[in-house]
Amino acid sequence: MQPQTEQPQPEQPKSLAVFVEWVAERFAEHPALRFKAPKGVGAAEAADGWAEVSYAELRETVRAVGRGLIGLGVRPDDRVAILGETRPEWTYAHFGAFAAGAVVVPVYPTAGDEEVAWVLGDSGASVVICENTAQAAKVERLRAKLPGIRHIVLMTEAGAKDPGDVSPLALRELPDQAPLPELLARAEARTDDDLATLVYTSGTTGLPKGCLITHGNFGSVRDGTLNLIPGGPGDRTYLYLPLAHVMAQLIEFKALLQGGTLAYFGGRIEDIVGELAEVAPTHLPSVPRLFEKVHSVVLGLAEAEAGGRERFAEAIRVGVRVAELRERGEQPTGELREAFEAADEKLFGLVRAAFGGRLRWALTGAAPIAPSTLDFLRACGIAIFEGYGMTESGGVIALNHPGALRYGSVGRPMPGCEVQIAEDGEVLARGVNVFPGYHGNPEATAAALDADGWLHTGDLGSLDEDGFLFITGRKKDLIITSGGKNLAPSPVEFAIQRSRYVSRAVMVGDHRPYPVALITLDPEELAGLAAREGIELGERPGGNARVRELVQEAVDAANAEVSRPARIRAFEILDDDFSVANGLLTPSMKVRRQAVLARFADRVEALYATGP
Repeated sequence: MQPQTEQPQPEQPKSLAVFVEWVAERFAEHPALRFKAPKGVGAAEAADGWAEVSYAELRETVRAVGRGLIGLGVRPDDRVAILGETRPEWTYAHFGAFAAGAVVVPVYPTAGDEEVAWVLGDSGASVVICENTAQAAKVERLRAKLPGIRHIVLMTEAGAKDPGDVSPLALRELPDQAPLPELLARAEARTDDDLATLVYTSGTTGLPKGCLITHGNFGSVRDGTLNLIPGGPGDRTYLYLPLAHVMAQLIEFKALLQGGTLAYFGGRIEDIVGELAEVAPTHLPSVPRLFEKVHSVVLGLAEAEAGGRERFAEAIRVGVRVAELRERGEQPTGELREAFEAADEKLFGLVRAAFGGRLRWALTGAAPIAPSTLDFLRACGIAIFEGYGMTESGGVIALNHPGALRYGSVGRPMPGCEVQIAEDGEVLARGVNVFPGYHGNPEATAAALDADGWLHTGDLGSLDEDGFLFITGRKKDLIITSGGKNLAPSPVEFAIQRSRYVSRAVMVGDHRPYPVALITLDPEELAGLAAREGIELGERPGGNARVRELVQEAVDAANAEVSRPARIRAFEILDDDFSVANGLLTPSMKVRRQAVLARFADRVEALYATGP
C-alpha cells in the first residue's frame, strides 16, 4: 500500500536541536506550557491555579539547560539520559539536550534497578537528569556498575540531601554556562542523519533493545502527519502519557510546532479525569483505557436508574445515527433531531463537559479500543482517531484523521510511509521514518530490517480495498494447538476485555488441545458492582458467584465473535491485576505474556486437569 498523497509542507525547523528557537520566533508570547505549580516558579500564575510559560520563556530555559550541559562537558553525540515522570522539566531537559547536540536516552521512571542499569550502561550515558532525589539515589546506588556516568542532575532544585547522601546539581542552575553562540552553533550543526534519541523498547521478554532514532526519522513523521492533525495557537493538548515513550514525544513536538499549549497533568493518575474539566483541552492523546473508563462510569450511572441501561443504549443509537449523517455533511430532521436534542441535553453535553467542553481531536493507540466506546464517543460528538506505529518506525505508520477515517482500522499509511502485508500476514513498513537499527545489536537489526528496507513490525494485519490498515495480533503471540490450529490470541482477549469488569485477559493454549484464559478484574468496577447490588466480595472477588457470572458473560460474548477453535473453553480469575510493579506489564503497559504463563503455570495446569 502506497502512502497517502503528500501535501505541500510549510517551512519547518531543520532539526529538533533548533526546534525551540524556531517555534519561539513565531509564537513568542503565546503560552507554550501549562502546569500546576506553586508560586515563585518564574511563570505567569493563572487565576485558576495553573501556571503558564510562554514560548519566549521556554526558549530561555532551554538555552540555559543546553548551555549548562555543555558546561558539564557534554559533547555532540554524548548520551544524556532523562529519568522522570511527565512534567515541564522533562521538556526543558529534552530540548536542552538536543540543542547541546546530545542524544537523549529516555528512561521509564517505573523501571527497576536491573533495567535502569542496563539502559544507562548500554547507551553509554554520561549525564543522567533525574526527576527527584529518590530517582537520583537509585542511579547513585548503581553507579559502581556505571563508570561512564559523570554527573547526576535534578530536574528541580537540589534541596536537602536525601538519605543516600545524594545532592546533585539542579537542571536550571548548572553553574558553568557555555556561551550562547556556542550553543546555537551546535544546534545549527545537527542534520537529519544525526542521532536524536536512543529509545529502549520495553519488550515483553528479555532486556529492552535500544532503537536508534535520527532527527530525519522524527522529521519525516512531523512532515507526514502535520497536515492530518488540525491545530494552532489557542489549542491546548493535555499530556499525561509518559514522555519516555515515543508517542508522547511526538505529541510534545506536534503541539508546540503548531503554536498550541502543552498542558501537563498534575502528577496523580487518579486525578486525570477530574483535571480534564479544569484543563479544557482541544486535543487529547491517550491509551484506550481512559476513554473506556469514562464510558464505563457513565454507563454505571445510567444503570443505577430503573430502565437506565435501555435509555442509554437508545441514546447511543440515536447519537451514532446523527454522527453518521454529519460525517456525510447532512443534518438530522424530524423525530431523529428531537430525540438527539433530548439526548444531547441529558447525556452527550454532560460527557463533553467532563472532557472540558472543547475537545475536538482525541487520539488512541497502543491497543485496540472497544467498539462500544467508539460508538459512545461518536454519539457524544467527540472525534476520536486510532493510529498505529512503533518506536522503530519513528512512532507512526498509519493514522486515521478527519479527512480519512474508518472505525476499527488504524488508518491509512501516513504520507512518506509504504505498507504491505507479507505472505504470512505480517505488516511491513518502509519509509524515511523507519529507524536505521538497534544500538550495538546487528543480529536484531537484521531480523527487523530486510535488504529492501522493509521494517518487519511483528504485527499481523490486513489492508482493505481502500487502503485502511487493520491490526489483528502479534506474530510471536500465535498459539498452535496440539491439533495444529494457528490461533491469534488478541481478538478473543480484547473481546473479553470489553467487559467493564475485566481488566486483562490472556489466552493460553500453545501445544494444548484447546484454549483457556487467565483473567484479572477491574477493582473500581467491582466496587461499584458491590455498592449497586449490595453484595460482599470478600478478599477473593473472583470466587463470588455474581462476579463469575459476569465474567462468564464476557467470555461467552467473546466466543461468539471468533472461530470455534479460538473459543475459550475454561478460565481462571486471578486474585490481583497485572502491573509494572509485579513484573507482569512492561512500562508501556503491555502484558509480559511469558512471565504471566510462568507465574501462573499451576493455575493453567489445573484448568486443563479439570477439563472444559
